[in-house]
Amino acid sequence: MENNDKSFFSRLQQGLSKTRTGFIRNLDEMISGEKIISEDIFEDIEEILIGADLGPSFTFDLIEEMRSMAKRNELASPDALRKLMKDNMIDILKKCESPLRIPVGETYTIMVVGVNGTGKTTTIGKMASRFKRNKIPLLLVAADTFRAAAIEQLGIWAQRVDAPLIKQKMGADPSAVVFDAIHAAKSRKAVMLIDTAGRLHTKTNLMDELKKIKRIMGRELQGAPHETLLVLDATTGQNAVLQAKMFHKEIGITGIALTKLDGTAKGGIIIRIARELEIPIRYIGVGEGLDDLRRFKSKEFVDALFG
Repeated sequence: MENNDKSFFSRLQQGLSKTRTGFIRNLDEMISGEKIISEDIFEDIEEILIGADLGPSFTFDLIEEMRSMAKRNELASPDALRKLMKDNMIDILKKCESPLRIPVGETYTIMVVGVNGTGKTTTIGKMASRFKRNKIPLLLVAADTFRAAAIEQLGIWAQRVDAPLIKQKMGADPSAVVFDAIHAAKSRKAVMLIDTAGRLHTKTNLMDELKKIKRIMGRELQGAPHETLLVLDATTGQNAVLQAKMFHKEIGITGIALTKLDGTAKGGIIIRIARELEIPIRYIGVGEGLDDLRRFKSKEFVDALFG
């Protein structure tokens, strides 16, 4: 593991400390001193798993597997139980471990969506910083025209990473902003990072507005948007799952960025998201620093969770 990876793993461990305290520590306290795992504690384990937002389907399957292994005397120790849990988590998360692949020398569009407050604009800024380090030509697009603060915040990120910004005045049609941006991106062969609204103050429905943006993009550039990235706030727990289901049903999500894992005891929600939605998890965020948004790796996450 390189120093940069070690540094992130350390931050990830620290970031998941609240989740670990509420989940792993409770589990360890329950099974400490047990020489053999018996049927008596399965209900207590089930309660801990549900409380950690791991989701009912994952919990039910895991408990059933525990019972089956216990009957065969294959769950003879706390270490065996921990290994079973880790292996199950990695198996589920591995299916959603799919990094974003940016083609070289082509115009590529990433439409970033999610409700306000999840960290959309900050995530775009951190992604832009990553791409910039890899010398990928960029274009930031302020398509959340309903909030002046969103346009200003994206403008600050554009300056910070030294990338062009396409914007219009507050209240402009977001689709018109995206239309201009696509034609600017075509000439530059750039990667477009598009910030969108998470809530509208008009009579227009949010999903209708996002669908309109997608239609315009698809009309002006074949295959666009190439990535529809949903940003979710881990601190919202089960609400994040509901948001993901809603956005996926309405506009189709191709990837997820899960932010604010450092501020929550609900980090287990990533298991539920992976299990119930099976949408690629592109990035996880564990802090405010530029390097605190990283590509999601299932084994690294589970190892950090278990400490």
